[in-house]
Amino acid sequence: MSRDPLLASGRVEMVHGSGGRAMSRLVEALFLRHLDNPLLRQGNDQAQFPVEAGRMVMSTDGHVVSPLFFPGGDIGSLSVHGTINDLAMAGARPLWLSAAFVLEEGFPLESLERIVASMARACREAGVAVVTGDTKVVERGKADGVFITTTGVGVVPEGVEISGDRARPGDAILLSGPIGNHGVAILASREHLGFETAIQSDSAALHGLVAEMVAAAPGIHCLRDPTRGGLAATLNELARQSRVGMRLREESIPVEAGVAAACELLGLDPLHVANEGRLVCICAPEDAESLLEAMRRHPLGARAARIGEVVADESCLVQMETRFGGSRVVDWLAGEQLPRIC
Repeated sequence: MSRDPLLASGRVEMVHGSGGRAMSRLVEALFLRHLDNPLLRQGNDQAQFPVEAGRMVMSTDGHVVSPLFFPGGDIGSLSVHGTINDLAMAGARPLWLSAAFVLEEGFPLESLERIVASMARACREAGVAVVTGDTKVVERGKADGVFITTTGVGVVPEGVEISGDRARPGDAILLSGPIGNHGVAILASREHLGFETAIQSDSAALHGLVAEMVAAAPGIHCLRDPTRGGLAATLNELARQSRVGMRLREESIPVEAGVAAACELLGLDPLHVANEGRLVCICAPEDAESLLEAMRRHPLGARAARIGEVVADESCLVQMETRFGGSRVVDWLAGEQLPRIC
């Protein structure tokens, strides 16, 4: 951490959000030092950037995860990955991010720097930049350390039309990899739960995988990342948007043994557990094999699987054939299964 005298206390103070010299020093010594790029360095209250050909897309996401640091990631990298993935689900190439921080008085500056450094690393790996941002400080006990809101801008190439209302009966449902890793990693980090696991969060930026998928099959119908509410909520959302039903095969849905064991111990259904580096793809049946091949060539899709089909159903039900030969409805959660997960 910088030895700047206005940061010498080692903790966030109310003066760091005052808009004065202390706030300027915090931005320069911490945020700008890690996230530095020509647009951010201009120091304006907005960022100006060139617009590429195609359709521009924008998404925003608030992050309130607890704990802030977990196996496989932290709130910093998660805030970058989450917004990039929301853009990627339209087939977009992410271009720019903004970041707004709500900091709690007394939060360690060492931890804040660790979070910002993680964000910077995630941005470099993804090829995007934070070009504008904001910082606010609230009284002790009002923000649980740090909350981060990121907004992203991207561009969708001409000819790509991916939307949640485009699923059609007969379409194939593909999943990019095992589910539930992020949620279980978060739960294992919450001390009061008292269990240990080697599972790490799957948090990752998916736009590279999506680009290879779009190159293999430009006519993809739907993409969605199954975050809060897990695979179950995502498929129900898509079924409602497209006014169709879905039939899944339980034996085809990949779940790592450690995740399955943790869910059994805690009485959770892996279908409802959050993910941060997985995607669901719905495509025409003739495109399914070429898409699976493209997904499996990418590290983030190495264990991709075809897990079911879209069917005609006015009730928009998601149903699953169980391993035992029966059938059950895969419904939305009635309440909050895993709070503060992303």
